[in-house]
Amino acid sequence: MKRSMSVLFTVRLCLVVAVAVLLLGTGNGLQAAEEVVRIGNIIPLSGPSASVGEQGRNAREMAVEEINAAGGIKSLGGAKLEMLYADSESKPEKGVSEAERMINTEKVHILTGCWNSAVTYPTTAVAERYGIPFVVPVSVADKITEQGFKTVFRVAAKDSWWTRDQFAFLKDMQEEFKTEIKTLAFVYENGDWGKGFAGQWRALAEKNGYKIVLDEPYPSTTTDLSPVVQKIRRARPDALMLVSNAADAILLTNTLADYKVKLKAIIASGGGHADPSFMKATGSNARYLYDIVEWETDVNKPGVKEINEKFKARYGYNLAGESVDAYIAMYVIKDALERAGSTDPVKIREALAKTNLRSGPAMIASYDAIEFDATGQNKHAALSIVQINDLGNGLERITVWPKGARRAGYTPVFPVP
Repeated sequence: MKRSMSVLFTVRLCLVVAVAVLLLGTGNGLQAAEEVVRIGNIIPLSGPSASVGEQGRNAREMAVEEINAAGGIKSLGGAKLEMLYADSESKPEKGVSEAERMINTEKVHILTGCWNSAVTYPTTAVAERYGIPFVVPVSVADKITEQGFKTVFRVAAKDSWWTRDQFAFLKDMQEEFKTEIKTLAFVYENGDWGKGFAGQWRALAEKNGYKIVLDEPYPSTTTDLSPVVQKIRRARPDALMLVSNAADAILLTNTLADYKVKLKAIIASGGGHADPSFMKATGSNARYLYDIVEWETDVNKPGVKEINEKFKARYGYNLAGESVDAYIAMYVIKDALERAGSTDPVKIREALAKTNLRSGPAMIASYDAIEFDATGQNKHAALSIVQINDLGNGLERITVWPKGARRAGYTPVFPVP
């Protein structure tokens, strides 16, 4: 009997010692240091948006390598970020099924993606249902942060801000160059992204007294945009406003040149027009086109030149607005994890909600800060307009608006000659 009690006492003592060692060895009570933080990335790696998906993956990988090389998440004992990728194929149903798989099978701690607004919208609903934080770098549809969700946080501006600034730019250009724009044509891919922009354009055109002479959606998978271009030519708009993915942006620009369509201005909406492949495939046909973006290589922010040069050396092209937001999103996640000190989704969500980033690699965008409002929208997301032109060293994208951010010494070409 005495021996049994002695054995029992010894076992209990060993357990007490083991727990004490565990508590002393970690800074988070009973929570041991995490070896990895699993991040699920649902992005288009095939289909019409594959190019921008690949750019986003490259930007994420570079950021994560930097974070891990710098010691990982220090509040989690140096835990490393582990990236898991799923191809949405730009299909909403695929995004939803991959989110389910990432959460239930891969056991991810955080989700991010999906670039296509039509995919992000239903996929964030999956994350909300399971209580998994979802960081959206750059899907722009307003409704993504208007669902009343508590787990969704968007870094970039929403589409109503993009269209607002496109019309503000158009007004400022008319005043600066004493050139009147009366008629507008809207041409856009027929997904949620394009339709969202078009709805905002219509309201702003009416508010600002413009006449809409063409309102034309088209499928991004089309291989012939000549019927659309013929409609543009017949409508004779002063300005053409576009929303396109990479392949259709290239096709549309080259077809406009083939048909010699004359316009005072073409104003694009990032996406395919900001894709690195766009200028290579269109050449001089893209000259003088305007594009609205979150970021450009000539933005005057600390670290921009060094980070872009590093990215270009690795992948052979510059960062673009969408890939910059993907890069930034990794640092937003890092910041939240450091403050959460946990991989508990509830604690990560609470940390994201309190984000107030104002320095470091996350500040290479044109934003003054990253701080989310009650809907999960970054309150400080900002936009700029660039013009494609050749100043003697080949085509480049030149920041022209807001005027205070305009590249020194450059005068925009408006209207197009």
